[in-house]
Amino acid sequence: MKKLFIVSLLVGASFGAFAQSDLSYHGKKITEKGAIPATELAAKMDGKDKMPAKVEGTVESVCKVKGCWMKVKTGDGQTMRVSFKDYGFFVPKDIVGKTVVVAGTAESTTTPVDELRHYAEDAGKSKEEIAKITEPEKALTFVADGVIVKK
Repeated sequence: MKKLFIVSLLVGASFGAFAQSDLSYHGKKITEKGAIPATELAAKMDGKDKMPAKVEGTVESVCKVKGCWMKVKTGDGQTMRVSFKDYGFFVPKDIVGKTVVVAGTAESTTTPVDELRHYAEDAGKSKEEIAKITEPEKALTFVADGVIVKK
């Protein structure tokens, strides 16, 4: 009976370890609690220029250089660029299609052409594609303090 108990304990502990490996944390350790779907963020901002938020969404693309930004789908074919506070951390470059939870500050911003071209270069776009960027972009952006990547 004692052996059965010990084996049960070990099996239970191993399942707990596997459950923990389903998430990876980057930056400040955050929880998923209270995250809203990325598709609802624009409506929640309701005319605000900036607001604290916790958002869950699907990664559309990631910086190919070092994981220094990512784009999260917000619906209707739109994306939100997520950067990381003070470039204090990065995310894995192989998380396209994965679900993430980001906590930090959402902003309505205008990104200048030179910055958009820099991002396009980081994303591995061709020189021709980069040259086509001629207008600043108004969009919803996000500066994350912490990120959870669901595996």
